[in-house]
Amino acid sequence: MAPTLKGGDAALLPEFPRGPLDSYRARASFSWKELALFTEGEDMLRFKKTIFSALENDPLFARSPGAHLSLEKYRELSFLRCKRIFEYDFLSAGDMFESPLKVSTLIQCLGMYDWSLAAKYVLHTLIFGSAVFSSGSERHFTYIQKIFSMEIFGCFALTELSHGSNTKAIRTTAHYNPATEEFIIHSPDFEAAKFWVGNMGKTATHAVVFAQLHMPGGQCHGLHPFIIQIRDPKTLLPMPGVMVGDIGKKLGQNGLDNGFAVFHKVRVPRHNLLNRMGDVTPEGTYVSPFKDARQRFGASLGSLSWGRVVIMAMAVTNLKLAVSIAARFSATRRQFGPTEDEEIPVLEYQTQQWRLLPYLAAAYALDHFSTSLFLDMVELQRGLAVGDRSARQAELGREIHALASAGKPLASWTAQQGIQECREACGGHGYLAMNRLGVLRDDNDPNCTYEGDNNVLLQQTSNYLLGLLALRVRDGARIRSPLKSVDFLDSYPSILDQRFEVSSVADCLDSAVALAAYKWLVCYLLRETHEKLNQEKRSGSGDFEARNNCQVFHGRPLALAFMELMVLQSFHEHVHRPCVPPSLRAVLGRLSALYALWSLNRHTALLYRGGYFSDEQAGRVLESAILTLCSQLKDDAVALVDVIAPPDFVLDSPIGRADGELYKNLWGAILQDSQVLERASWWPEFSVNKPVIGSVKSKL
Repeated sequence: MAPTLKGGDAALLPEFPRGPLDSYRARASFSWKELALFTEGEDMLRFKKTIFSALENDPLFARSPGAHLSLEKYRELSFLRCKRIFEYDFLSAGDMFESPLKVSTLIQCLGMYDWSLAAKYVLHTLIFGSAVFSSGSERHFTYIQKIFSMEIFGCFALTELSHGSNTKAIRTTAHYNPATEEFIIHSPDFEAAKFWVGNMGKTATHAVVFAQLHMPGGQCHGLHPFIIQIRDPKTLLPMPGVMVGDIGKKLGQNGLDNGFAVFHKVRVPRHNLLNRMGDVTPEGTYVSPFKDARQRFGASLGSLSWGRVVIMAMAVTNLKLAVSIAARFSATRRQFGPTEDEEIPVLEYQTQQWRLLPYLAAAYALDHFSTSLFLDMVELQRGLAVGDRSARQAELGREIHALASAGKPLASWTAQQGIQECREACGGHGYLAMNRLGVLRDDNDPNCTYEGDNNVLLQQTSNYLLGLLALRVRDGARIRSPLKSVDFLDSYPSILDQRFEVSSVADCLDSAVALAAYKWLVCYLLRETHEKLNQEKRSGSGDFEARNNCQVFHGRPLALAFMELMVLQSFHEHVHRPCVPPSLRAVLGRLSALYALWSLNRHTALLYRGGYFSDEQAGRVLESAILTLCSQLKDDAVALVDVIAPPDFVLDSPIGRADGELYKNLWGAILQDSQVLERASWWPEFSVNKPVIGSVKSKL
């Protein structure tokens, strides 16, 4: 049964203004309101409307066309806006676990408005806050309420000037002094300065600082997190022994103050150690529930998995915004046509469809997967909170780590490529800053490197898969995981015997076809990578060198193909559930199939090399199916972006407004620019309501 609004409250999903987009909306094969309700549910739609309405009606969040804020002013404004978000009380501390989807939704809504604001909020609540909650104990929970009241403002300080991805080599130290029951936090030199830390530049008062824990006897127990006050909350002046500052202007997200900190023998009480993973008694004895130091270290970095899962959602949100702008532009921008007297929308051109619609499908597929992984992460955190030390809990942590480590690269790179394609698909107008595609591109860019460089992270996933295969080969162990992401690998030998047997385009228009191909591809790459690794070791390479020599054409494509399979499988199962309304099955099925075949098409060389494809027909069928699906989805494109696009105030793109008045909106935005108004003051009648060419000719 199709979802309906309670009490017929049409105000929740009002009709769009009439305009040039009407013809596409009328041709859609489904109701955009029905899809919005099915995708998000009425409660979440109301929550989003509450957030968007609050932003639009609050002068603090007013858009200022033509206003070019200084770095200092932008960062001050971002902090004030973040403070206002807490005043609105959209979320409570309890919502973090009781209503986790509200957390994800709020982050995405804030990001749609401005990623500097969203990142500032996320770093304080979800990264700093979850680090305190998950790595600390009851003695630290007093900080949680202070986080949500903004009595303190937090950041997460792991990386240093000379070390990022190699976290085990972090050089900040924490020496315990049993005489005073204090830790002495120290940066041995400037290369050990905490660096790139979001919120640290101007506004953070407290930091979760990772340091090497040294005992009085000289033994080092590795990295441990400490909560350290770095500024006075009233004056924002640095605390004694702390040198803290801003690292300067970045390529994007300049409303977020990334900073550095150097510690000179800063003394902190023993209870400032976040001690869930390891603790020190007053006398100076180290105790830990983990016997394996590697397990303890992995558990202490759980906040990084949170960050990577959140970054997935951030990247997908950027892709949604970009494709919404480009699709609406393409449906109203008319160029050329079958006759000199007729121009058609550029969306009618096959090339434009092929450029944009796969990214629209990717936005839907990745959005579903990132939401599912977010909920899986919540389950993991709940287990940690109650002290679950079961084998399943440990395996769930490893599985989520592997999924997040490849999910962030796939989502951020897809968004990066998609935003650029959308920018180019909008021609010169896409290059105009006010249309926001450039800002989206720059704001998305750091998603590819922070919380782990994408190429480095992919090694975590390939190592996870190689480890499972090694156990199977050595011990005959069955391959199973809590989320069942790798269960198909248990049929690894029989899957490798399969071949592509589809001969017609019609048979290829179901995502099940690509699903079978992806399972073969992952098994093939896993076998090839496993054999390459063993070959390197047999030739005399050590483990480090062998793994280093297996990345580019083996481990990296293995991790990416596995992740693409996970996204596809999740979305395929979602759109084929019995609860999907009959009126939505066709369009959702096409989105799933298009994402699947478009992604698979990039691996054609491997499919041929490994023997899954055997003749030219296979590649031709794949390409024809992609173009067929693009054609089938063309008339649904505007309605599909209507589901995912925020209100015009939030989207903030003249060429992407919901009324489709492309040129009127663009010209009006140009005239609102204060600099243009100053220059055009001697043409007062030159407005959007008067004929442009006639006005120009009369003046000339």
